[in-house]
Amino acid sequence: MKYLLLCLGILSCGFLSAADRPNIIVILVDDMGFSDIGSYGGEIQTPHLDSLAMGGVRFSHFYNASRCCPTRASLMTGLHPHLTGIGHMTNPPQSMYHDKGEAFPNYRGFLNRQCVTLGEMLQASGYQTYLTGKWHLGHHDRSRWPLQRGFEKFYGCISGATRLFKPLAPRDISLGNEALTELTSTTDRPYYTTDAFTDYAIRFIEEGKKEKPFFLYLAYTAPHWPHQAHEEDIDRYRGKYMAGWDALRQQRYKRQLELGLLESKHALSPRDARVPSWESFSPEKQKELDLRMAVYAAMIDRIDQNIGKLKMALQKQGQYENTLILFMSDNGACAEGAVLGRGHILDPQKRNLEHNNNYGAAWANVSSTPFRLYKHFTHEGGAATPFFMHWPKGIKTQSDWYRETAQVIDVVPTLLEVSGTPYPKSYNGNKLPTLRGISLAPSFSGESLKRTAPMFSEHENNAFIIDGEWKLVGRGVAAASGPDLKKWELYNLREDRTELHNLAGKHPERLKQMAKLWQEWSQQDKVYPKPSRKKNKKTK
Repeated sequence: MKYLLLCLGILSCGFLSAADRPNIIVILVDDMGFSDIGSYGGEIQTPHLDSLAMGGVRFSHFYNASRCCPTRASLMTGLHPHLTGIGHMTNPPQSMYHDKGEAFPNYRGFLNRQCVTLGEMLQASGYQTYLTGKWHLGHHDRSRWPLQRGFEKFYGCISGATRLFKPLAPRDISLGNEALTELTSTTDRPYYTTDAFTDYAIRFIEEGKKEKPFFLYLAYTAPHWPHQAHEEDIDRYRGKYMAGWDALRQQRYKRQLELGLLESKHALSPRDARVPSWESFSPEKQKELDLRMAVYAAMIDRIDQNIGKLKMALQKQGQYENTLILFMSDNGACAEGAVLGRGHILDPQKRNLEHNNNYGAAWANVSSTPFRLYKHFTHEGGAATPFFMHWPKGIKTQSDWYRETAQVIDVVPTLLEVSGTPYPKSYNGNKLPTLRGISLAPSFSGESLKRTAPMFSEHENNAFIIDGEWKLVGRGVAAASGPDLKKWELYNLREDRTELHNLAGKHPERLKQMAKLWQEWSQQDKVYPKPSRKKNKKTK
């Protein structure tokens, strides 16, 4: 019945015919920093991604939700994550730790039924719906899995991080609703998740009905830890990072200025105070650290190679011109673990059996160039992401950056507009929250979004509100007991994109006004009531 009602709503609105509606591909990478790909200042070879970015519309100020599953929840529903039940994180495979019980319905650790997914809406609108890669929106009950949330075909991991060469239960690989006990390589190299996710995506498209548009959600686990890559790809970068992180940050910053992404008044943030100088290490240690960054770079290089493969498949089928492709990262660079990286890296066999080896804050600080801070935080280093859209038939190639601010909750309104799909007032018998995001379609021709309301975010007690050129942001500001006004920082992003000059003391009235707006939003979108981290009441 819910499917029929949504279909009737679509038909009654007289939207585009199936022949005119674009195919849609949303590409989400995991834990990639702001400056890692070439078109945003990086030295990593990403020609296919760069070509898509330069051939479409590139955003300079786009924001995710600062963490893996909150961003995914917002990307799939158009809602801030708290409204979907994922106010903090998704429950891991062997724990219900993030389920705070019925007293805190917005902190349950899985996507609730008071929201509707892009898969559900677009499937009812006549789209074929495919998902390959990382789900991370609910694990312990199959009713929370992709096939039960609007996707016709699924290949990937239900949980978050997996090993890339040899995924292991409970962080294993599933096809549809069934876990796979044996994995066969889809290439002439050993099995590798990035390759398999792309090849299954291509397979799903090729098996589909050509007369119907498709929606593909391609969610790579790379370059999230564990850091593992094909040796052939690592060899392309081995030795390229021996100049150290300070030199690399300067090189990336210089390229960002040359690209026009930044202005010279936006100073490069200082090196993270926890990170030692490169020169303080022995040549042997420098070689190990160089390899850690080389493995990370190889993971992103492999993503780009696979994007090239996907592009060729679309061109071969005559689908490329009318396919809208969106690209972004789920959060900023990941500085979790030891500052210089954790786990085995030198021995390939040991490295590829690791579950969480990585490159540490030392190199994450490079990935965040020109910003400070990382994943988890709502400062620019944690929440700003590369974002571009490419659609030969529908987007005018733009030589300059699109400089208006936008965030992940704007994706759903955009895709509903281009697909001719209305947002339902209710679904599955539940009234749905109103979408706060706006369509980004005006950017297709370089026009203004005409945003009339501020943008908000909260994750793990960190928060922001962006209103025009002003950003109020804080670490630990959104405590369970209520907002702590003393922890707010105020920045003018037009003059200080890298958040180095806190203006809270100079503009107390502006701070107070913006803090009030944030607090009103936090009540409306259910940041509060918030459970204390020390308490964890699980549902029975």
